[in-house]
Amino acid sequence: MRFHRIYLASVLALALTAAITACSSGSSSSSSPASPPASPSSASASSSPTSSSPPASGSGSAASAITANWESFFSSSTPTSKRLALLENGSKFSSAVQTFASSPFASAVSAKVDSVKVTSATQATVTYDLTAVGQTVEKGATGTAIYQDGTWKVGDASFCGLLKEGAPVMGIKVPAVCS
Repeated sequence: MRFHRIYLASVLALALTAAITACSSGSSSSSSPASPPASPSSASASSSPTSSSPPASGSGSAASAITANWESFFSSSTPTSKRLALLENGSKFSSAVQTFASSPFASAVSAKVDSVKVTSATQATVTYDLTAVGQTVEKGATGTAIYQDGTWKVGDASFCGLLKEGAPVMGIKVPAVCS
């Protein structure tokens, strides 16, 4: 059991690193896909990216936007500025993002959304699989997506949970905003 926790903490640290690292060039647009809030429902969503124009209203389009934004946030190819735009209150995490920007594990971890359940006009529960080095290490993990500033974003509570799990392994300080 202790080994499993250490392994899981290591994997979560990798996930955290992948979630907040980006290409070291740091240049990209910071536009983010938007989707209007939707009525509560449950939907499976595809992983195709959302367009820059808002999709038609409805829970299916919200689930699609949440899926695309969640997977983009956890993608090693997403620039830091876009990750911050896809994270609830992202500007409060800027220091943490910069701390991990040079990590060698950036391409080791990704997330694949399995389902999205829109629970209100501004919140949804995301079920996803966490993959590290091609292996699924956490199947059916859950997190929260938040609709903020016209965009569905990874909830800061979900992100802080990953930070707290990874901090001991990575030797990092969890930002005060996670307290």
